[in-house]
Amino acid sequence: MTQFGRALSELNIEILCANTSQAKGRVERAHHTLQDRLVKELRLAGISTIDAANAFLPSFIAHYNGRFAKPAARDKDFHRSVDPRQDLDQILCWREQRQVSHQLVVNYSRMKLTLKPEGLAVRLRGKMVEIYDFPDGRLEVRWKGRSLPYSAFDKLQRVSHAAIVENKRLGEILAWIKEQQDRQPRFNRVPDGPRRSSQKPGILKNRALQITEAAKSRPKSSRRKRRRCDMVVSAAPSPAH
Repeated sequence: MTQFGRALSELNIEILCANTSQAKGRVERAHHTLQDRLVKELRLAGISTIDAANAFLPSFIAHYNGRFAKPAARDKDFHRSVDPRQDLDQILCWREQRQVSHQLVVNYSRMKLTLKPEGLAVRLRGKMVEIYDFPDGRLEVRWKGRSLPYSAFDKLQRVSHAAIVENKRLGEILAWIKEQQDRQPRFNRVPDGPRRSSQKPGILKNRALQITEAAKSRPKSSRRKRRRCDMVVSAAPSPAH
């Protein structure tokens, strides 16, 4: 289902498709008016800017409706009021479903939305959530209508060279950071880390060292290597006649 169809379905509005040639012709005539007649009228009026075209539209619409409009068969207004239980902001927004990774990351529109590992979000690994993309730029991640807190990382976000050059205090900030780092005590990054070479001897490591030392201290046996030419080759006995 398209986004338009989903919104109309939630508003309880039935879609009437233009399945007849008469209905399709009515739509195409409107398109022809906007793409051909309106363009020529703007040219004849000497209009070349958007502001002038917007000011020209009311008079064009009144002239066009007065020439081609026909009265409706029934003049009653059949538009119904909006149900107060329906939130148009929630309905008339872009929604898409995404799967939550094992790292609680949701990919959407070249962004990584990382769910905070707390509460309900911890149990949503591998499940589908819904992204609400509002026209004002807000994004919400929801699961069964419940909003989930997240942090966003935009892959398209870049720092331009002009923004760095225009920052006059960048050198002062970098100097201050270096001064703060120099004041900190120096120590190894991993003083007693999980590296094999820095581990204290354990039971298995002691046993391995003992075997290695025993192999080094064992005298090598002086075996005389025999060459292939030194080997005695005996011929097979000849059969008795």
